[in-house]
Amino acid sequence: MTWHTITAAAGQVPPETAQQAVGYPALFVLVALGALVPVIPTGALVSTAAVVAFHQESLPFAVLLVFAVSALAAFTGDLALYWLGRRGVRSRGGSRWLEALRGRATPERLEQAQAKLDEHGVLVLVVSRLVPAGRIPVMLACLLAELPLHRFARGDGPACLAWAAAYGLIGILGGSLFSEPWKGVALAVGLALLISAGPAVWRRIGPGGAGPGRG
Repeated sequence: MTWHTITAAAGQVPPETAQQAVGYPALFVLVALGALVPVIPTGALVSTAAVVAFHQESLPFAVLLVFAVSALAAFTGDLALYWLGRRGVRSRGGSRWLEALRGRATPERLEQAQAKLDEHGVLVLVVSRLVPAGRIPVMLACLLAELPLHRFARGDGPACLAWAAAYGLIGILGGSLFSEPWKGVALAVGLALLISAGPAVWRRIGPGGAGPGRG
């Protein structure tokens, strides 16, 4: 096969197909990593992917694929983090993963999560995925209650589906309001980041927070 034949064949591949071949695996990896390492704004990623999918010719299949990939990636990342945390709970010396989870959950939020877990069981995982900064305290409460991995997975599956649907809808909203994809992406990312960071900012500047001029 000559180089001319290869380039000609590559030119016949629709750009949308090439984007999907790269974009969906990248979305899966980034969302799964974001479940493990909280520096990746996974909600904004899902919303952005949904905007791009909304403007593709394969609508609604592209949007549904974004939803499925995002939910599966979040579920995979959550299970991996929970498994690593369980190893720390069972170990006498603990683990850096368990300590990292403890460091990301204040005692007050952990106590609230434990109370809700006692009251509602694993169903509280669904709400925790939708509430900003709610996932880690509930996951830590599940770890300290020594919930088996299969019970955690039973509650986390619907939670990841609801989470992917919520941020996917933000992306669909952004895509439907603007004909230019970049404008929809800007709106979707802004909304996703606002939802993620809003409660933390309110706790800091609102009543009882540090606020301007407070020490």
